Amino acid sequence: MKNIHFIGIGGIGISAVARYYNELGHNVSGSSDSNSALLELLRKEWIKIFIWHDKNNMPDIADLVVYTEAIFNKDDHEHLVTNNVEYHKAKNNNVRVLSYPQALAEIVNEKKCIAVAWSHGKTTTSSMLGIILMESAIWGSTIVGTQVPQFDNSNFYYEIAPYFVIEACEYRRSFLQYLPYISLITNIDLDHLDYFKDLEDYMSAFRSLQDQTKWFMILNGNCPNSRKLADKNKRQVWVFDEYFVDEKWQKVFFREFELKIPGEHILFDAKMAYTCAKLLWLDDEYIVSKLESYKGVWRRNEIIKTTENSNVIISDYGHHPTEIKLTLDAIKGKYADKKLFVVFQPHQYSRTIELLDWFKKCFSSADELIIPNIYFSRDKEEDVLAMSTEKLVNTLNEIYHNVSNGKWLENTAELIKEYDELNLNSSIIVLMWAGSVDDLRNVL
Repeated sequence: MKNIHFIGIGGIGISAVARYYNELGHNVSGSSDSNSALLELLRKEWIKIFIWHDKNNMPDIADLVVYTEAIFNKDDHEHLVTNNVEYHKAKNNNVRVLSYPQALAEIVNEKKCIAVAWSHGKTTTSSMLGIILMESAIWGSTIVGTQVPQFDNSNFYYEIAPYFVIEACEYRRSFLQYLPYISLITNIDLDHLDYFKDLEDYMSAFRSLQDQTKWFMILNGNCPNSRKLADKNKRQVWVFDEYFVDEKWQKVFFREFELKIPGEHILFDAKMAYTCAKLLWLDDEYIVSKLESYKGVWRRNEIIKTTENSNVIISDYGHHPTEIKLTLDAIKGKYADKKLFVVFQPHQYSRTIELLDWFKKCFSSADELIIPNIYFSRDKEEDVLAMSTEKLVNTLNEIYHNVSNGKWLENTAELIKEYDELNLNSSIIVLMWAGSVDDLRNVL
């Protein structure tokens, strides 16, 4: 047994790696800035949790320390700095220290890794694929960036099997830690311009991932940027709306199947998972039955509850403008007779500046839009000075004329309550983005 400590264990990705080592019987501990429902679940799994960071949290005899890169402040494109006392204690004591992507790579590079990597949407496809593989003829484990009901509301599912499905994040080229057996790329939209210089720099990361993929690369034939990866010397499979094209340029048409979750983008994610499963020679009827059983995941078009005033609350992690538009359009399509009251919290001042023109195009389905605040993460002082909630609200109101400043989460909670009381049985209340806005799920 090894003593393994996790700095920032409250993160949805790193907590799954902690669960993996806990499943193997190691002594696992971790620290986090604040408590959460996820940490309560980890405690019930006999993982020792510390709230806040202290050098005494780390075991005196630690074999490995794994950290989330969120503990670092952004310095420039090449260097990261941190004041985390647990990280520095581990370094000073010559303890082996790995980032979350490095630790995950050590696990999956010994397996037939299936890496789901793209600009957005990877959680849906990876969880669908994990559900297909679980208890299948070939078996498989999964680490995914959310809680999955069919994994007993965990972000981790484990079987002693050769296949291992993961989400592979492109930020800071993290996914190049992995040596995938199969890679899936469903779309490529420019993102993370605090690190990537431009689209060509962004594309270079995906080309590198393709170069180190051992067997097949599965790509979206409808996506212009994905098509830039076309290479006759690579083993590529291209997915379109009605069929996929295998490496012999033969069309394989999709079976019809009906998902429980609405949205054409969700259906396309399912077709990506279907294509991968077919390449692994799984039975057609079996694949379709597993996809039709898919119940969705936490914070992906998740229906939280119906309020006492008969309005539905939905939480969604969508944060890139493309997926925001697709998600809101899908919700509007499913609830055509309802109004959409959207609470949207941008993540990072720098990202808000970079994607501002795209944000002007993604909220057309919202009947009312509230911006509570901009979530601070790794932002430079000049970015904070250049962008504010009020500036964003004013910019969006030039297009939509229905945007309000929520003036932070506490006041936004009161605005949600007031709206719910005044609009009986009329609306879908949507909480969006990757910061702390989901904390509002329990205000009604």
